[in-house]
Amino acid sequence: MRRACLAEGGSARRFVLAICAGSFLLFLVQPMVARMALPRLGGAPSVWNSAMLVYQALLLAGYGYAHALGRLAPRRQATVHALLFLLAALALPIGLFAGDPPAVISPALWVLWLIGGSIGSLFFVVAAQAPLLQRWFTLTSDRDPYPLYAPSNLGSFAGLLAYPLLVEPFMPIRAQSLLWSAGYALLFLLVGWCAIRLPRHEAAPAARASLDTPRPAARTKLHWLALSAVPSGLLLSTSLHLTTDIVAMPLLWVLPLGIYLLSFTFAFSEKRALPAALAAVAPLLLLMAGATAFIDATDFPMIVAVVTLLVLFVVAVALHGRLYDLRPAPAHLTLFYLIMSVGGMLGGLFCALLAPLVFDWTYEHPLLLVAAALLLTRAPLFGRAARWLDRGPWIAAVLLVAGLLLSLLGEGVLVPAGKSNGVKAACFVAIIGMAVLTIGRRFLFAAMLAYLMLCLGGWSRLALSTVPGAMTRSYFGVYMVRDNGPSQHVLVHGTTVHGIQNRAKGRETDPTSYYAPLSGVGIAMRHAPALFGPGARIGVVGLGAGTLACYKAAGQRWRFYEIDPAMARIARDPKAFQFLARCQPDADIAIGDARIKLAREPAHAMDLLVIDAFSSDSIPMHLLTREALALYRRKLSPRGLLLIHISNRFIDLRPVLASAAKADGLAAALRHYRPDRRDADRNYAASMWVALSPDPAQLQRLVASERNAAWEPIDAPQGFRPWSDDYGSILPVLKF
Repeated sequence: MRRACLAEGGSARRFVLAICAGSFLLFLVQPMVARMALPRLGGAPSVWNSAMLVYQALLLAGYGYAHALGRLAPRRQATVHALLFLLAALALPIGLFAGDPPAVISPALWVLWLIGGSIGSLFFVVAAQAPLLQRWFTLTSDRDPYPLYAPSNLGSFAGLLAYPLLVEPFMPIRAQSLLWSAGYALLFLLVGWCAIRLPRHEAAPAARASLDTPRPAARTKLHWLALSAVPSGLLLSTSLHLTTDIVAMPLLWVLPLGIYLLSFTFAFSEKRALPAALAAVAPLLLLMAGATAFIDATDFPMIVAVVTLLVLFVVAVALHGRLYDLRPAPAHLTLFYLIMSVGGMLGGLFCALLAPLVFDWTYEHPLLLVAAALLLTRAPLFGRAARWLDRGPWIAAVLLVAGLLLSLLGEGVLVPAGKSNGVKAACFVAIIGMAVLTIGRRFLFAAMLAYLMLCLGGWSRLALSTVPGAMTRSYFGVYMVRDNGPSQHVLVHGTTVHGIQNRAKGRETDPTSYYAPLSGVGIAMRHAPALFGPGARIGVVGLGAGTLACYKAAGQRWRFYEIDPAMARIARDPKAFQFLARCQPDADIAIGDARIKLAREPAHAMDLLVIDAFSSDSIPMHLLTREALALYRRKLSPRGLLLIHISNRFIDLRPVLASAAKADGLAAALRHYRPDRRDADRNYAASMWVALSPDPAQLQRLVASERNAAWEPIDAPQGFRPWSDDYGSILPVLKF
C-alpha cells in the first residue's frame, strides 16, 4: 500500500512539473512575440488588441483539441499529441516570418496573419497542455485532477514575471528565441514522461466510474461561461481603469494580469478556507470599488491603486472559487475547461473590441462590477434581522426607488442643493447602508452598487456623454475636452493633460504646456528660419491638440504624424481647439504608426523632426531604439535637427538617448525648461527635450540661439546598453 501511495505521489509530481512548464512557456512567449513585432507593427493598441485576440483564439483551439482528443484510447492520444508536438517544432526557433505589412492593409489586420502564421502551431500545442495532462492524470490516478489547475496558473504567473524581470533585461531577442526553443524541447520530454504512465486501454477506477455521469445541463454550462467571462473582462477593465484614470505607471499592467492568474491558484486549491473567506468579504470590497469607479483624478493614487487591485483579486478568487465548486466529474473535465476558455475569450472581446466601439468612456468597468455582484453568492450579512426584506416584492420595489432617488439627489440631479458636500455625504452613507443590508440578495445588492456609483460621479459622467465632442474614445484611450477654470481649455487623457489652450482674448493661439517659447522645441521652432532658411521642412510625430502648428512660418512645409484618427478629428475641430483652425487649417496629417510612415518618406526629406509620441506616461520603445534613430537620421538633411520629448513622471530617458547618440555618432544636448512664475497665466509647463544632430556645428548654433536658455550635455552612464530592436528594458531607467 505504501509503495502504491509513493508511486501515485511521484506520478502527480511529474504531471505538476509538466503542466507548470507548459504554462510558463505560454506566458513567456506572449510578451516575447509582442516585443519582436513592435518595430514592424508599431505600438498601436488596436494591433495589440488583435494580438490578444489571436492568443485567445489559439488558446480556445488548444482547449478544443484537448477535448476532442479524449475520444481516443489513452496511448493513441499520446501518439497523436507527440506527432503534433514534432510537427509544430518545424517552426522553431521561435520568431516572426519576414515581410512588412502592405500599405493598403491595416497593421491591426496584418498582425492576425503575422502572429498566427509565425507561432500559431507552437502556441496551439502548448496551450493544450493544462487540460490534456489533467485528463491524462485522471486515467492514471484516483485523485481529483482539478487542483492541478492551481500549479498551472502558478507557472503562468512565473512566466509573466520572468519576461520583464529576468529575460528582457539580460537577453537580446535572438537569445530569447533560443531559450524558448530549448524550453519547448524540455516540455516535449516532460509530456513524454507523463505519457509513459498512460494505460493502453483502461483508466483508473475513479475515472471509469465517472464515465457514466450525465453531461452537465445547459444552465450549468451557461453558469460556467458567466463565472469565467466576468473575471476575464474585469481584468482588462481594471487594467485600463488603473493605468488611465489612476496612475499611468509603466509595467503596471503586469499586476492585474498576475493577480488574475494567482486567483486561479487559490480558487482551485484543495484547501477551501481562503476562497470561502474571500467570497464572504467580496461584497464589501465591491462597494469600495464602486466608490472609485468613476474617479479620474486622486490625491492618493497609490492607495486607490492598491484598493483596485485588492478588489480584482478578491472578486476573481470568489468567482473562480464558485467555478471550482461547480466543476463536473473528471469525465467532463476538458469540456469544463473548453467552456471556461470560451468565457474568458468573451470577456476579453467585450472589453478589448466591443466596448471601445459602443462606449465613449470606460463604462465597461462599472458594468462588470455590477455583473460580479450578480454572480456572487453569500448568505445575508444580518441573517434573521433582515428577513423582513423577504416579506413581499413591494419592499424590494421601495428600496429600488429609494436608492434611485438618493443617487439623483447626491449628484445634484434632482435639486442643486444636492451638490453640497453634506447632502452628498448623507446620500452616500444611506446607499451604503442599504447595500450592506441587502448583501445576500443578489439583484437588490447589485442595484445598490449601481446607485452608489451613480451617486459618486456616475450621473455626471453620463451627462457628459450626451454633450457632443466632450468625450471621445478610440483604441488608444478616452479623451476629454473641457474647460479647466476661467483661463484654460484642456485636452485630458485620464490624469494627463495633452493640450492647453488659453482662453484669454488674443492668446488663443499662443503655444502652451510643454511647447512654451523657451522650451527645447519652442526654441528650435522659433529659430528654424535662421537655422534652415525660409523654406524649412518640418515633421512632427504626435499631434495632440495641434499646439505646435502655431509655430509655422511663411514658406515652411510641415507634416504631422498621428497614430490616432480620433485625435486628428479633435485637433481639427475649431469648437475644441483653435491651433490648427487658425494656424494650419490645411495641415498635412499622416495617420498611422510614425515609424512605419516615416520609413516610406524619401531620404533627407526634413530639416527638423520632432518626436512627441507619448500616450500619458507610456513609452513608445520602438521609437527610441538605435534602428529608429538611424531611420530619423536618414530622413533628416545632413544639417538637420531631431527634437525628442522625454518628460516623464516614472522613467528617466536620458541614458537611453545619450547611449544611442554616442553609439551612432550624434551630437546631443538637453534643455530642461522650468516656467518662470511671472508666466503663470500663460499656462506653460515644465518639460525636458533632447536635441540631436549629425552636425555638431548645427547643434551648437541651436544651443547658442537663445541667450537666456541654458542647454546641458547628456552623458551615457558607464556600461549602459542602448535600446535596439533586438534589446531593450525600462527597468534600468525607472525612477524609484
